[in-house]
Amino acid sequence: MNNEKNIEIFRNAPVPKAVISNVIPSIISMIMVLVYNLADAFFIGQTKDALMFAAVSLATPVFLIFMAVGMLFGIGGTSFISRSLGQGDYDKAKKISSFCFWTGLVVGIVSTVSIVLLAEPISWGVGASAESIGYTKQYLGIVALGIPFLIMSNIFSNVLRAEGHAKIAMAGVIIGNVVNIVFDPIMILGLRWNVAGAAIATVLGNLVSAAFYLVHLLSPKTMLSIKLKDYRAGQGIASGVFAIGVPASLNSILMSTSNIIINNVMKNYGDMAVAGLGVAMKVNMIAVMLLIGLGSGVQPLLGYCFGARMKKRYMDVLKFSLAFAFILSLIMTFVCYTFAGPLVTTFLDNADAFGYGMEFSRTYILAGPVIGILFVMINAIQSTGAMLPSLILSISRQGILYLPTLYVFTHLFNTARMAAMAQPVTDYMAAALSVILFISTFRRLSRNFDDDTLSA
Repeated sequence: MNNEKNIEIFRNAPVPKAVISNVIPSIISMIMVLVYNLADAFFIGQTKDALMFAAVSLATPVFLIFMAVGMLFGIGGTSFISRSLGQGDYDKAKKISSFCFWTGLVVGIVSTVSIVLLAEPISWGVGASAESIGYTKQYLGIVALGIPFLIMSNIFSNVLRAEGHAKIAMAGVIIGNVVNIVFDPIMILGLRWNVAGAAIATVLGNLVSAAFYLVHLLSPKTMLSIKLKDYRAGQGIASGVFAIGVPASLNSILMSTSNIIINNVMKNYGDMAVAGLGVAMKVNMIAVMLLIGLGSGVQPLLGYCFGARMKKRYMDVLKFSLAFAFILSLIMTFVCYTFAGPLVTTFLDNADAFGYGMEFSRTYILAGPVIGILFVMINAIQSTGAMLPSLILSISRQGILYLPTLYVFTHLFNTARMAAMAQPVTDYMAAALSVILFISTFRRLSRNFDDDTLSA
């Protein structure tokens, strides 16, 4: 009965209620992820060692790559499951869920072994210096132990929203992050384990979050399954998940890659520039994470409407979401630009690092007004199951648009600020591209939708 009620919200609830009931838990989840990230940075900052902060900043892109694996199955699974539920195919939804769980688990175990064995060369590769290599290697080696739990958490914090369980998805994120935040000060400052303490707290948080989701998925409260007997890679299931999951994860992987590249660029200006950039990314994350939450929160609703061929409702949901995103974008831009100084000071008190952090924070947030629109459009494209447009957008924002822009800005101006400016310039180009790709994709895929009978 409860599951049917969740689906009923997708189908018949007033658009503002349907959007807000899905978006708010997703935004809260992202706020908790943000708090966890800021807490890690805050407590590492309390050690007064900028090299430790630089090391954690350098290791973060590697961590994000494995979050991208979770996104591959999580976002790919969410899009496919929500469309299957819209079509009334509940058995297929179970098979998709089981495929995501077991395949993601195997990838996580292989990844853990790989990172543990290659922690040092990876640390050099992400831009560690002779001074920060020890901290970077230590952090990576410990965090690697939690990769299977990280992947599980990222899969089901997304997939559960596809069946309307946005609050349970939110609860898993909150529980895991609270565990992390509680253990951060104990292990980093109390026990003086420094970056090792931050890494252990992260592993514990992901372990608890994954356990919470497993308890739900083994209960009768879900339409989904993680039973091995439901596992299928054939019948179009693997290809259906990968069609959207690969572009979504590529975006995250390219984001990590671009972070590694910009860290190596900033290394030319010294470790304080790297530390300052790390803080700026944390400040910018305040706006970005909320807007990612808005975009990902609305995707299951859009996917259901698309699968059910409800064209008018789909467009009403999209319009409301875009307006919501634009207003939230403006608010967060104002907050992050105006309070950049106090936010940077929270993490660093080194004068040189603060100067870079302040400058970079205000540079990055210049893209704030369009970030919300960009993330809503990304999720709107993903909701249709269209692989090629999703792929084009994913490799454009942090790849074929960002990298040439970074190269040009670095070589023309040769200043740290202009290297940072490449990101907001790219975001404006990516937002424009996302609108063009969505209009083209939706017009093509919705030609056969019957507006008269399917618009309720």
